[in-house]
Amino acid sequence: MSGYILANLIGLIAAAFMLYFPYTWCRWKNEKEEDYGLKWFLTKKAKTEVIISLAFTLIPLTIIVMYMPRSWGGGIKTPSFWDTLNILGGGVAAAFIEETFFRGWLQTLTVRKFGVYTGIVISTMLFASIHLIANPSPFRLATFFPGLVMAALKQRNGSVMPSIIYHAVCNVWAVWFSPLPGV
Repeated sequence: MSGYILANLIGLIAAAFMLYFPYTWCRWKNEKEEDYGLKWFLTKKAKTEVIISLAFTLIPLTIIVMYMPRSWGGGIKTPSFWDTLNILGGGVAAAFIEETFFRGWLQTLTVRKFGVYTGIVISTMLFASIHLIANPSPFRLATFFPGLVMAALKQRNGSVMPSIIYHAVCNVWAVWFSPLPGV
């Protein structure tokens, strides 16, 4: 089996685990999916919080990145049509998968064990560190900061849906504006 096929197979298995394990966990432990934020819903308050969070995050980042040197990852990207579809699809899928696992399952467990603030920091540090697997650049650890926003959205609203939307929009933004070299 070629390395490319093996890497994709491992990625697919990891994605399936991260998406389905939290639901399986709830069944094993006889716990409600709602307690983990795994019943997806979006209230009017949550929509407003997502929009405000995106504005405070992406507007300043867009301005900064537009004036960064291209060698640092700045400027507007112009991927091909097929690359764009591939990146967008992967980015949106990653939002569902990662938020279900990190915000739904892991954050719930760490908050229960360590309290809200410590639990959020621990689960968000693990979320940021997982991004080193695909690209071991230290810049990838910057995902810690939007991870805190996603954690707060889930914690405040009781559902992973607000964090999924925030995450997906940030991933779509990164297709054109990415301050991470080599991405």
